Amino acid sequence: MADTRDINAEHAQVAAQIQADVGVEHIAHVYAEALLGAAEKAGQTPTVLDEFDSLVADVLNRHPKLETILSSALISHEEKVGILDRVFGRRASPTMLNFLKVVSHHGRLDCLRAIHVQAHKLYDKVRGRVQVELTTAAPVTDELAGRIVAGMRGAVGGEPVLTRSVDPQLIGGAVLRIGDTVHDASIANQLQKIRQQMIDRSAHEIQSRRDRFRNPAGN
Repeated sequence: MADTRDINAEHAQVAAQIQADVGVEHIAHVYAEALLGAAEKAGQTPTVLDEFDSLVADVLNRHPKLETILSSALISHEEKVGILDRVFGRRASPTMLNFLKVVSHHGRLDCLRAIHVQAHKLYDKVRGRVQVELTTAAPVTDELAGRIVAGMRGAVGGEPVLTRSVDPQLIGGAVLRIGDTVHDASIANQLQKIRQQMIDRSAHEIQSRRDRFRNPAGN
């Protein structure tokens, strides 16, 4: 009975986390649309996206304490506006700075990373671009990368934008992520599948033996 309660509690936690993630993604999508709309109106869309990239890479990633302060519900909007002016006033465009203040006013600076992701997804969609992430066990040459992009143009419904990374743990093969879909053809993944199949088969055999032991006459 206790095990059932534990499983139900775990399922409830997972469901709550999924719901929270979906909620954040929806909020981020709304703000990303607003940002791109303002940037497009000002004729600064690429510039604003570059600023957003720099905000995440050069500020949030390098100064986690600042991110904690901006995300905190204990810090007032007025205090956060002062921080935004001091940190970004001379470096950010008016469009970006005003956007940050609007997000702060609504208490959603904790969603900046999610908004950043959604902004790029929306921009790529408008431009007909499809993000493709290729992970291989060894580096891929520029020539091969070019052939991969050329071969995918007709299959992905847009212009592939290829990002390459290396993961020696793959052993061989490749992992290809197209948008939100992952195609894993690595040897490591195949070995993991084989291992899981062996575990499942052993578990089935053990259970079958237990059943025969409990019911030797087949009853």
